[in-house]
Amino acid sequence: MPLVFHVTENELDNEVDNELSMRTLPFLVITIISGAIAGTILGIINLGIVEPYIDKAIELETQKDIQAGQNVNLDEIVGYRIWQKGGEIVGGIIYGISLSSLFGIVFAYSRNSLPTSNDKVKAIFLASIMCFVLFIVPALKYPANPPAVGAPETIYYRQGLFVGFLVISGATALAAAAIILKKIDGTTSKKISIACAIYGAVMLVSYLVMPPNPDKISIPIDLIITFRFASALTISMFWGILGLTFGTLWSKFKPHKFEKITAF
Repeated sequence: MPLVFHVTENELDNEVDNELSMRTLPFLVITIISGAIAGTILGIINLGIVEPYIDKAIELETQKDIQAGQNVNLDEIVGYRIWQKGGEIVGGIIYGISLSSLFGIVFAYSRNSLPTSNDKVKAIFLASIMCFVLFIVPALKYPANPPAVGAPETIYYRQGLFVGFLVISGATALAAAAIILKKIDGTTSKKISIACAIYGAVMLVSYLVMPPNPDKISIPIDLIITFRFASALTISMFWGILGLTFGTLWSKFKPHKFEKITAF
Protein backbone atom coordinates (compact mmCIF):
# COMPACT_ATOMS: atom_id res chain seq x y z
CA MET A 1 0.00 0.00 0.00
CA PRO A 2 1.56 3.33 -1.02
CA LEU A 3 2.50 5.84 1.63
CA VAL A 4 0.57 9.09 1.23
CA PHE A 5 1.67 12.49 2.56
CA HIS A 6 -0.89 15.19 3.26
CA VAL A 7 0.67 18.62 2.83
CA THR A 8 -1.31 21.69 3.77
CA GLU A 9 -1.06 24.94 1.81
CA ASN A 10 0.79 26.65 4.69
CA GLU A 11 3.32 23.81 4.86
CA LEU A 12 3.90 24.08 1.10
CA ASP A 13 4.40 27.85 1.36
CA ASN A 14 6.88 27.36 4.20
CA GLU A 15 8.81 24.81 2.12
CA VAL A 16 9.04 27.24 -0.79
CA ASP A 17 10.17 30.04 1.53
CA ASN A 18 12.89 27.80 2.96
CA GLU A 19 14.15 26.98 -0.54
CA LEU A 20 14.29 30.68 -1.43
CA SER A 21 16.11 31.44 1.81
CA MET A 22 18.70 28.77 1.09
CA ARG A 23 19.49 30.49 -2.21
CA THR A 24 19.14 34.11 -1.11
CA LEU A 25 21.15 34.11 2.12
CA PRO A 26 24.49 32.99 0.62
CA PHE A 27 23.97 35.41 -2.26
CA LEU A 28 23.43 38.34 0.11
CA VAL A 29 26.41 37.38 2.28
CA ILE A 30 28.69 37.05 -0.77
CA THR A 31 27.50 40.39 -2.17
CA ILE A 32 27.93 42.34 1.08
CA ILE A 33 31.27 40.81 2.09
CA SER A 34 32.88 41.18 -1.34
CA GLY A 35 31.65 44.77 -1.66
CA ALA A 36 32.84 45.67 1.84
CA ILE A 37 36.30 44.16 1.24
CA ALA A 38 36.75 45.87 -2.13
CA GLY A 39 35.42 49.17 -0.75
CA THR A 40 37.70 49.07 2.29
CA ILE A 41 40.76 48.48 0.13
CA LEU A 42 39.62 51.26 -2.22
CA GLY A 43 39.34 53.69 0.71
CA ILE A 44 42.80 52.80 2.00
CA ILE A 45 44.38 53.08 -1.46
CA ASN A 46 42.67 56.41 -2.11
CA LEU A 47 44.09 57.83 1.11
CA GLY A 48 47.60 57.05 -0.03
CA ILE A 49 47.37 57.64 -3.79
CA VAL A 50 44.52 60.00 -4.70
CA GLU A 51 44.11 62.30 -1.69
CA PRO A 52 47.58 63.94 -1.99
CA TYR A 53 46.65 65.18 -5.48
CA ILE A 54 43.36 66.55 -4.16
CA ASP A 55 45.27 68.37 -1.40
CA LYS A 56 47.61 69.88 -3.98
CA ALA A 57 44.73 70.99 -6.22
CA ILE A 58 42.90 72.59 -3.28
CA GLU A 59 46.12 74.35 -2.23
CA LEU A 60 46.59 75.81 -5.71
CA GLU A 61 42.97 76.95 -5.95
CA THR A 62 43.14 78.47 -2.47
CA GLN A 63 46.30 80.42 -3.36
CA LYS A 64 44.64 81.70 -6.52
CA ASP A 65 41.58 82.88 -4.55
CA ILE A 66 43.78 84.63 -1.99
CA GLN A 67 45.74 86.39 -4.75
CA ALA A 68 42.43 87.49 -6.28
CA GLY A 69 41.53 89.19 -3.00
CA GLN A 70 38.83 86.75 -1.92
CA ASN A 71 38.24 85.92 1.74
CA VAL A 72 39.35 82.33 2.37
CA ASN A 73 38.75 80.51 5.66
CA LEU A 74 41.80 78.26 5.87
CA ASP A 75 40.70 76.66 9.15
CA GLU A 76 37.39 75.65 7.57
CA ILE A 77 39.15 74.12 4.57
CA VAL A 78 41.60 72.19 6.75
CA GLY A 79 38.81 70.96 9.03
CA TYR A 80 36.70 69.84 6.11
CA ARG A 81 39.60 67.91 4.58
CA ILE A 82 40.29 66.16 7.89
CA TRP A 83 36.62 65.18 8.09
CA GLN A 84 36.71 64.00 4.45
CA LYS A 85 39.76 61.82 4.93
CA GLY A 86 38.39 60.43 8.18
CA GLY A 87 35.35 59.10 6.34
CA GLU A 88 37.28 57.78 3.32
CA ILE A 89 37.13 54.14 4.38
CA VAL A 90 33.49 54.27 5.49
CA GLY A 91 32.61 55.95 2.20
CA GLY A 92 34.56 53.28 0.34
CA ILE A 93 32.62 50.52 2.11
CA ILE A 94 29.27 52.10 1.24
CA TYR A 95 30.42 52.63 -2.34
CA GLY A 96 31.68 49.06 -2.54
CA ILE A 97 28.50 47.45 -1.23
CA SER A 98 26.38 49.59 -3.55
CA LEU A 99 28.28 48.55 -6.67
CA SER A 100 28.60 44.98 -5.43
CA SER A 101 24.80 44.79 -5.16
CA LEU A 102 24.49 45.78 -8.81
CA PHE A 103 27.32 43.44 -9.76
CA GLY A 104 25.74 40.53 -7.90
CA ILE A 105 22.40 40.94 -9.64
CA VAL A 106 24.02 41.13 -13.08
CA PHE A 107 26.22 38.13 -12.31
CA ALA A 108 23.29 36.02 -11.09
CA TYR A 109 21.31 36.67 -14.27
CA SER A 110 24.21 36.40 -16.73
CA ARG A 111 26.30 33.66 -15.08
CA ASN A 112 25.27 30.88 -17.48
CA SER A 113 26.04 33.11 -20.47
CA LEU A 114 29.51 34.16 -19.32
CA PRO A 115 32.49 32.33 -20.86
CA THR A 116 34.30 29.42 -19.15
CA SER A 117 32.96 27.13 -16.44
CA ASN A 118 35.02 28.68 -13.64
CA ASP A 119 32.93 31.05 -11.49
CA LYS A 120 35.99 32.99 -10.39
CA VAL A 121 36.98 33.69 -14.00
CA LYS A 122 33.36 34.52 -14.84
CA ALA A 123 33.24 37.10 -12.03
CA ILE A 124 36.55 38.71 -13.01
CA PHE A 125 35.43 38.82 -16.66
CA LEU A 126 32.14 40.50 -15.74
CA ALA A 127 33.91 42.94 -13.39
CA SER A 128 36.21 43.96 -16.26
CA ILE A 129 33.22 44.62 -18.51
CA MET A 130 31.40 46.65 -15.86
CA CYS A 131 34.55 48.66 -15.11
CA PHE A 132 34.84 49.47 -18.80
CA VAL A 133 31.16 50.34 -19.21
CA LEU A 134 30.60 52.23 -15.94
CA PHE A 135 33.96 53.95 -15.52
CA ILE A 136 36.36 53.93 -18.47
CA VAL A 137 33.88 54.91 -21.18
CA PRO A 138 32.21 57.73 -19.15
CA ALA A 139 35.68 58.98 -18.20
CA LEU A 140 36.62 59.33 -21.87
CA LYS A 141 33.88 61.95 -22.26
CA TYR A 142 33.93 63.47 -18.79
CA PRO A 143 37.30 62.64 -17.17
CA ALA A 144 37.68 63.00 -13.43
CA ASN A 145 38.99 66.26 -11.97
CA PRO A 146 39.95 67.09 -8.38
CA PRO A 147 37.03 68.55 -6.38
CA ALA A 148 38.62 72.01 -6.34
CA VAL A 149 38.57 72.27 -10.14
CA GLY A 150 35.50 73.86 -11.70
CA ALA A 151 33.07 76.63 -10.81
CA PRO A 152 30.77 75.84 -7.84
CA GLU A 153 27.70 77.08 -9.74
CA THR A 154 28.16 74.44 -12.46
CA ILE A 155 28.72 71.45 -10.21
CA TYR A 156 25.20 70.03 -10.54
CA TYR A 157 25.23 70.55 -14.29
CA ARG A 158 28.57 68.74 -14.58
CA GLN A 159 27.37 65.91 -12.37
CA GLY A 160 24.21 65.62 -14.45
CA LEU A 161 26.23 65.31 -17.67
CA PHE A 162 28.43 62.59 -16.20
CA VAL A 163 25.54 60.60 -14.71
CA GLY A 164 23.59 60.92 -17.96
CA PHE A 165 26.48 59.56 -20.02
CA LEU A 166 27.06 56.78 -17.49
CA VAL A 167 23.38 55.76 -17.65
CA ILE A 168 23.50 55.70 -21.45
CA SER A 169 26.61 53.51 -21.33
CA GLY A 170 25.17 51.06 -18.81
CA ALA A 171 21.73 50.85 -20.43
CA THR A 172 23.22 50.38 -23.90
CA ALA A 173 25.51 47.57 -22.74
CA LEU A 174 22.60 45.86 -20.97
CA ALA A 175 20.31 46.20 -24.00
CA ALA A 176 23.01 44.94 -26.38
CA ALA A 177 23.61 41.89 -24.18
CA ALA A 178 19.87 41.16 -23.98
CA ILE A 179 19.52 41.40 -27.76
CA ILE A 180 22.31 38.96 -28.57
CA LEU A 181 21.16 36.47 -25.93
CA LYS A 182 17.51 36.39 -27.01
CA LYS A 183 17.37 37.48 -30.64
CA ILE A 184 20.64 36.47 -32.31
CA ASP A 185 21.69 32.95 -33.27
CA GLY A 186 25.26 32.02 -34.02
CA THR A 187 28.65 31.47 -32.44
CA THR A 188 29.80 33.24 -29.29
CA SER A 189 32.30 35.34 -31.23
CA LYS A 190 29.57 36.48 -33.61
CA LYS A 191 27.30 37.48 -30.74
CA ILE A 192 30.09 39.38 -29.01
CA SER A 193 30.96 41.19 -32.24
CA ILE A 194 27.34 42.27 -32.77
CA ALA A 195 26.99 43.43 -29.16
CA CYS A 196 30.23 45.44 -29.37
CA ALA A 197 29.12 47.01 -32.64
CA ILE A 198 25.75 48.07 -31.18
CA TYR A 199 27.37 49.44 -28.04
CA GLY A 200 30.14 51.24 -29.92
CA ALA A 201 27.74 52.89 -32.36
CA VAL A 202 25.42 54.21 -29.65
CA MET A 203 28.26 55.48 -27.47
CA LEU A 204 29.99 57.18 -30.41
CA VAL A 205 26.82 59.10 -31.24
CA SER A 206 26.32 59.96 -27.54
CA TYR A 207 29.92 61.15 -27.28
CA LEU A 208 29.48 63.49 -30.23
CA VAL A 209 26.02 64.76 -29.25
CA MET A 210 26.40 65.40 -25.53
CA PRO A 211 27.90 68.79 -24.53
CA PRO A 212 31.47 69.09 -23.22
CA ASN A 213 32.51 69.97 -19.70
CA PRO A 214 31.73 73.72 -19.36
CA ASP A 215 34.60 74.58 -16.99
CA LYS A 216 38.14 75.43 -18.01
CA ILE A 217 41.03 73.84 -16.14
CA SER A 218 42.92 76.49 -14.20
CA ILE A 219 45.58 74.36 -12.49
CA PRO A 220 48.64 72.69 -14.09
CA ILE A 221 47.63 70.03 -16.59
CA ASP A 222 50.29 67.61 -15.33
CA LEU A 223 48.55 67.56 -11.93
CA ILE A 224 45.20 66.87 -13.62
CA ILE A 225 46.63 64.04 -15.72
CA THR A 226 48.35 62.45 -12.75
CA PHE A 227 45.16 62.70 -10.70
CA ARG A 228 43.14 61.07 -13.49
CA PHE A 229 45.68 58.28 -13.84
CA ALA A 230 45.66 57.65 -10.08
CA SER A 231 41.84 57.62 -10.01
CA ALA A 232 41.70 55.19 -12.93
CA LEU A 233 44.23 52.95 -11.22
CA THR A 234 42.36 52.78 -7.92
CA ILE A 235 38.94 52.22 -9.55
CA SER A 236 40.36 49.48 -11.79
CA MET A 237 41.89 47.83 -8.74
CA PHE A 238 38.53 48.08 -6.96
CA TRP A 239 36.72 46.25 -9.78
CA GLY A 240 39.46 43.64 -9.98
CA ILE A 241 39.31 42.98 -6.23
CA LEU A 242 35.50 42.93 -6.31
CA GLY A 243 35.43 40.37 -9.13
CA LEU A 244 38.11 38.19 -7.54
CA THR A 245 36.54 38.25 -4.07
CA PHE A 246 33.00 37.74 -5.35
CA GLY A 247 34.06 34.89 -7.64
CA THR A 248 36.06 33.18 -4.90
CA LEU A 249 33.16 33.32 -2.44
CA TRP A 250 30.69 32.20 -5.10
CA SER A 251 32.88 29.19 -5.93
CA LYS A 252 33.09 28.29 -2.27
CA PHE A 253 29.45 28.68 -1.20
CA LYS A 254 27.75 28.01 -4.56
CA PRO A 255 24.47 29.89 -3.98
CA HIS A 256 23.19 28.66 -7.36
CA LYS A 257 23.11 25.10 -5.98
CA PHE A 258 20.79 24.00 -3.20
CA GLU A 259 19.47 20.70 -1.97
CA LYS A 260 15.79 20.25 -1.35
CA ILE A 261 15.07 18.38 1.89
CA THR A 262 12.47 15.66 1.40
CA ALA A 263 10.83 13.11 3.68
CA PHE A 264 10.72 9.37 3.00
